[in-house]
Amino acid sequence: MPRPDVIVVERLVKHYGARAAVRDVSFTVKEGEIVGLLGPNGSGKSTILRILTGYLRSSSGSVRIGGVDVTDHAARNNVGYVPEDAPLYDWMRVREFLRFMAEVKNVPGRAVDAAIASACAQLDLGHVAGVPVGKLSRGYRQRVAIAQALLNNPPILIFDEPTNALDAYQVIAIRQLIRSLAGQRTVLVASHVLTEIEKIASRIMILRDGDLLTADATNEANRAPRFRLRIVGPRQAVLASLRNVTGVVAADVQTVSPTESVADSVDTAAYLVETVSRPRIAEDMAQSIIGNGFALAELVEEKPDLERVFLDLTQRATETRAA
Repeated sequence: MPRPDVIVVERLVKHYGARAAVRDVSFTVKEGEIVGLLGPNGSGKSTILRILTGYLRSSSGSVRIGGVDVTDHAARNNVGYVPEDAPLYDWMRVREFLRFMAEVKNVPGRAVDAAIASACAQLDLGHVAGVPVGKLSRGYRQRVAIAQALLNNPPILIFDEPTNALDAYQVIAIRQLIRSLAGQRTVLVASHVLTEIEKIASRIMILRDGDLLTADATNEANRAPRFRLRIVGPRQAVLASLRNVTGVVAADVQTVSPTESVADSVDTAAYLVETVSRPRIAEDMAQSIIGNGFALAELVEEKPDLERVFLDLTQRATETRAA
């Protein structure tokens, strides 16, 4: 049975004066997914999360959380939110802070102690429950911020840059913690660090300058590989030989200098070939090159990865915007 969509964003737009921070963004998140929202600083990630959690109003578009429009206060009961640099009250002791947040979240009085105990157990905060928040390390402060998000046992958790400014050990601990919290919950995590989001999320969306470039970069990274070749021969003839191979989508010369055309040189040149997924395509390219009398110096399969997908998509977006 397919899982339902618990976050539905449709044609979301947010303007700050004349500047568009979010441009016509649409996506869904299914129940139980761990989804990453990846983008450079200033791309609109935090703005989207603040709209999802009811802290900001959109300029246009709609957002539904658990089937409820986000403008309805009831939608917030479904969400636990950990903003970047979450505001904590340093003079409060950890248990005191969590009790205060439980009241803010309208946790019933008889359930408050149990909710605090459960959150402290999940975040390993029991031994610091009586310590003032201001005395905690940054890693433990982040644990307290996550604990407050769990107090009303929400089905959806939203994290904004959860590992920002943490040391390597703290990053690993928080990353493992987020994955362990997922379980039956839905998790949406925003970050500008590709390697971190890749280790947390099962699906990654990419945002740049307020535009959603893809809702599933993970799937794009699993598509057919491309190949880099070095071949000796007339470039136009080599290109024709490559493009005639079944499964080759595009072939281009990579080493043309500003003063020469593709047809000018007959010496060794590098070629980039995009393909569809097909058995023996590397062998077929090699056979075509050698069969046409050209020397094949190198053939390397370049498997797709998220870094390449991110760079390709952002470069394409930049070129499109410039055009």
